Amino acid sequence: MIKADRVEFFRRLREHDPNPTTELEYDSAFELLVAVILSAQATDVGVNKATRRLFPVANTPRAILDLGLEGLKSHIRTIGLFNAKAANIIETCRILLERHNGQVPDERAALEALPGVGRKTANVVLNTAFGQPTMAVDTHIFRVANRTGLAIGKTPLEVERKLLRSVPEEFLQDAHHWLILHGRYTCTARKPRCAECLVADLCREGRKGTWR
Repeated sequence: MIKADRVEFFRRLREHDPNPTTELEYDSAFELLVAVILSAQATDVGVNKATRRLFPVANTPRAILDLGLEGLKSHIRTIGLFNAKAANIIETCRILLERHNGQVPDERAALEALPGVGRKTANVVLNTAFGQPTMAVDTHIFRVANRTGLAIGKTPLEVERKLLRSVPEEFLQDAHHWLILHGRYTCTARKPRCAECLVADLCREGRKGTWR
């Protein structure tokens, strides 16, 4: 996709949604970190249902440690892989207290050293909680980037790096959220809604009429 089309692509998405953000519910960097850990192979809707039960009871590293592993599990057992996620969150809370004074670090290396936190999770936290222009490439962004021609790559990391280079700077902070939401609700995996798409005329596949 040429630069002029990339600018127009994100201009339209911004016009449609000037202040995009995650659909996960949170009130602090720690709550966001926990929610994103829980969201692996789970829906935001499902995570929000669980955290609405959890966060009023425990929403700090100390409070979750006081809740204990079994207590944490009782609040998140509706989420897939809750046993492993609970263990990761408990250990993450210990590390945050021991190494970071109970605060979520705003550096990638420190975040990725936490159990259950990979590159994608770190990117979400850095972008959403700390305002850093990162690109958390999930299945939605990977699909949209390749399908539209924004950034063609065989791996999430390749797509991430290409997007960071190709997204115009004025849109970079919010691009992560626009692309996720576009993939979730318009450029869906099986039946993309090209007739309703704001950027179909700029899209590589849209121009071909592949999905019409």
